[in-house]
Amino acid sequence: MRGGLRLVRPANVLVSFVGTVVGGLAAAALGFELGRLAWTLLLLASLSTALVTAAGNVLNDLGDLEGDRLNHPDRPLVTGEVTPSGARTLTLALFTAGVVVAVPVALRELWVGVILVVAIAGLVAYERWWKARGLVGNLTVGGLTAMVFLYGGAAVGRPVYVLPFAAMALLATLSREVIKDTEDIAGDTGRSTVPKVHGVATASRLARASVVAAIALSVTPFLWYLDPRSAAGIAYAAVVALADLVFVVSVAWLPRRLRFEQTVSKGAMAIALGAFLAVAFR
Repeated sequence: MRGGLRLVRPANVLVSFVGTVVGGLAAAALGFELGRLAWTLLLLASLSTALVTAAGNVLNDLGDLEGDRLNHPDRPLVTGEVTPSGARTLTLALFTAGVVVAVPVALRELWVGVILVVAIAGLVAYERWWKARGLVGNLTVGGLTAMVFLYGGAAVGRPVYVLPFAAMALLATLSREVIKDTEDIAGDTGRSTVPKVHGVATASRLARASVVAAIALSVTPFLWYLDPRSAAGIAYAAVVALADLVFVVSVAWLPRRLRFEQTVSKGAMAIALGAFLAVAFR
């Protein structure tokens, strides 16, 4: 049981659940004052996201088994806490549960079904083909992260309003994925990652450029639907400025201190969730 929990990576699963809730609240623009039905649909969508994320995490460890023997020797598949066949069964069960709980939401909001199908197809395609292709794989992970916010927005019938946040999430995740590939360069086998093909310096420039682009996009809500003089606008500005600052720190020392930079990037993403939530009160 403990090995299975470690495989699904509970912290990542929780972040995906919260991200979907935040995406829905930001799109609805009603604060926490959603009706009972809307809350039910949003929470079902969030649970679906969490289950599919968990399935994707297990699938990822199955695909990375050989590389993890060097880079992450403590992971459950490497240590034998979980067998590959057990992990495959867990993956199928989680994917199935993620689809089942989303059915009531998809029946009311078509985009929920569309995003779910694309996300599952993307996860499978990433593990089978795109993970080995470096930048394509990195962009796929970024796109899957972006879909978390779109999924929440779709659950309340307004996915377009979280497009800026989805784009920011894609770019921030791209930066972190490139940093991870740089950290794991010695143990990566059979993968054409950016640092392996183009060098660590180029990978560092890409990670920095992605962060710069994400920061530039953080002003988009002010240009579209958020009044900078409102309480929500002031709160968003303050929190997103802090997130932007932490994102700058996450790439400041590249290509050195890679584990630290990864950790800081995670922290910046968590702060950004608070900024996105502020938009729900506009």
